[in-house]
Amino acid sequence: MNILLDECTPRAVKKRLSHLAIRTVQEMGWSGVKNGELLKLADQQFDVFITTDKNLRYQQNLGRVKLAFVLLPTNSVPVVIAVLPQIEAALKTIHSGDFVEIPMP
Repeated sequence: MNILLDECTPRAVKKRLSHLAIRTVQEMGWSGVKNGELLKLADQQFDVFITTDKNLRYQQNLGRVKLAFVLLPTNSVPVVIAVLPQIEAALKTIHSGDFVEIPMP
């Protein structure tokens, strides 16, 4: 499973889940790419998109891509670290088209 971290998502996810195939938007050279185009690019190479953008599902037609989505409760690094077990659990069961929202701890 290939996972892409959105630009606003703390890199602590990648560092702490280093056993997973995670890349960042910045590593892909896609910094500054708008969400619609970013999702099209991600859909070609990734299975899961992890973001903290709470408006993403309202601003984009997520049904146009086969990506699964994980929405984090915040981009605060301590909170993201606290929910890493929930993120990892979601990634074990997530399927194409799913939208999983991780709640605040």
